[in-house]
Amino acid sequence: MIYDRILVRYGELSIKGKNRKFFKNALHRAIRFKLAPFTDLAFEVTRDRFYILLNGTDAEVVAEKLGEVFGLQSFSLAAKTENDIDAIKQLALAVVQEQYPGPTKFKVETKRANKDFFMQSGEISRAVGGYLLANTQNLKVDVHQPDMILNVEVRREGSFVMAGATRGLGGFPVGSSGKGLLMISGGIDSPVAGYLMQKRGVEIEAIHFASPPYTSDRALQKVVDLLEKVAVYAAKGEIRLHIVPFTKLQEEIHKQMPDAYEMTIMRRMMYRVAEGVAKERGIMVMANGESLGQVASQTLASMNAINAVTSMPIIRPVATYDKLEIIDIAHQIDTYETSILPFEDCCTIFVPKSPATNPTQELCEKYEARFDFSDLVADCIRDVETRVISVGNTGPSDEVAAEIDDLL
Repeated sequence: MIYDRILVRYGELSIKGKNRKFFKNALHRAIRFKLAPFTDLAFEVTRDRFYILLNGTDAEVVAEKLGEVFGLQSFSLAAKTENDIDAIKQLALAVVQEQYPGPTKFKVETKRANKDFFMQSGEISRAVGGYLLANTQNLKVDVHQPDMILNVEVRREGSFVMAGATRGLGGFPVGSSGKGLLMISGGIDSPVAGYLMQKRGVEIEAIHFASPPYTSDRALQKVVDLLEKVAVYAAKGEIRLHIVPFTKLQEEIHKQMPDAYEMTIMRRMMYRVAEGVAKERGIMVMANGESLGQVASQTLASMNAINAVTSMPIIRPVATYDKLEIIDIAHQIDTYETSILPFEDCCTIFVPKSPATNPTQELCEKYEARFDFSDLVADCIRDVETRVISVGNTGPSDEVAAEIDDLL
């Protein structure tokens, strides 16, 4: 293959000003971790470019892994040559002949970052395009609807030729925006919420409320399986799962609270427990998969009554999505088939016949005053079991992880 490297583009990170280096470092670490199994790769870092030198590694396999890293705008297979117009034209011809052997409509686009190069961008494009037409029989220029855009970049470190780009996931590198606690039930919505939190750079830990014997080991395993899917996008390929023993507290809620308010009170207790766990872990925000109006506990009135128990911010990434949009993302991240497995979580037991859709904070406080739940809440926080859910990528050694910082 003529291509010898992959060029990574930063996208949204490039507008970060004084914080740009911080975000770039986080992205570089994420890329290095994701590509750690490919030991022949090497890396070059410049002010606004990140190059992955293939050294014979299968480019398609590397590109597939890059598609799992948040923070990338796009990336392209590229080949490098010297800053000489004849060398650029010859490399462009080799790329086109290898990648597009059949009839192809094309255009050439040039970026001349090296202003000392004697030709302007338009001149380079015309020279390369003319050379390709003169030395091939299957190419035709079409600047409006080309089948292929041949990109030429002339930089101080050399000139690069590439045909096309693969769109990245966008967003920010995971961990660059702090840490959040994801409330995960095992349904369709919460894994999608976890994916979207990571897209905005949040490193997530997860909390799950288990109520055995009402919920089974298979229900818990379902959550573990879902987090393994979401952990594909995590900075280190792993997510901490905090399992809350919720049975006693949930049984007491069922006995003590009015039927219509049982679901609302249960959610308020969950938020109290989750906030306690989050504070112990130094986590600044909680997140969940609530979608506005989807069920009784997800009306505006319900959200207001439930939120009142915590001062910690609550992020609902899918709040404005309809169900089909959420399902589309679930398919994209391969969580849908696991999410629909018929293993009940604690939110599906003791379900009232007519849950309140317009609960008030005042009534919640009135009903909760009938029984002191504080010890049961404290027990839930104290008895949390924590597991590390991993996708099995061992990642780079500490020395390799630090090497990228030295390059910067």
